[in-house]
Amino acid sequence: MRFRLLLLPLALLLGCQSESEQKATVQVRDGMGRTLTLPAHPRRVLALAPSMTEILFAVADTATIVARVPQDNYPAGVYRKPVVNNYPLDLEKLVLLKPDVVFTTEGITSVDDAQRLQKLGIPVYYQRYRRVEDVFKGIDEVGRILGRDAQAKHLTDSLRQRMHALQPEDYDGNEPRVLAITWIDPIYCYGQNTLFTDEIHFAGGQNAITETFPQPYPALTREYILKLNPDVLLGGSFEKLDSTFFKNYPELKRINAYKNHRVFAITGNLMERPGPRVVESVRELRELLAPRLGNSLPPAR
Repeated sequence: MRFRLLLLPLALLLGCQSESEQKATVQVRDGMGRTLTLPAHPRRVLALAPSMTEILFAVADTATIVARVPQDNYPAGVYRKPVVNNYPLDLEKLVLLKPDVVFTTEGITSVDDAQRLQKLGIPVYYQRYRRVEDVFKGIDEVGRILGRDAQAKHLTDSLRQRMHALQPEDYDGNEPRVLAITWIDPIYCYGQNTLFTDEIHFAGGQNAITETFPQPYPALTREYILKLNPDVLLGGSFEKLDSTFFKNYPELKRINAYKNHRVFAITGNLMERPGPRVVESVRELRELLAPRLGNSLPPAR
């Protein structure tokens, strides 16, 4: 009996500590410069952007991830999670999942949706990326928020090492000018103020678009593309774009990329997702440019 009486206060104390932990909060600043109050120990999280979902699966205890969005397809474990729509946002279903924090990226979730969730007591944490290093820092930040600092640091240390191995030794200003298209009618491309600019730099090329537009993915005219005259065009195989893109815009056959058959398909999931596979994206770009550069690549790890 005395043993049970001693255990009772201990159980109550541990219960109070657990409750106190759950109520503890921290203030953080997200990638959009917004100050947020987050639980100090998030137990339920989800992401509204596939890249952020990949980061969560790489860093978090996967048991804490309570849902996925329809576009999620990596890693395979995402398919074991219930789906919540992000376009348009299924606010009702998301609220029923009771997440402590929702992660997303700039341009994926509208500020209006974030404010609606905020009013319901669900903080939305944004990340934004302009450089590959921003992705690594973002992974580390997610690790800190989730109390998984060591897991995040182990991952980013490895990614930085692999990135360093891929970086060309010299740049002489004559790197191939690369235009990456995301849509063909109208013609939308990866602008100067996108992660692609830094990725293609690491791959040994340069973004053919040097002008900074208000939109990260500007719509370009045929005249503008002719003026750019890119050495390499990304967005589909030569055969595919020859029967679609260049068929619609035959005057663009005058660009160097077409004349030299330097038109390539890329893995969209890599280019579009600034997450743990960003090094794989750079490696793919480097392999496409390698014949032109005459450089050998280090072995994949």
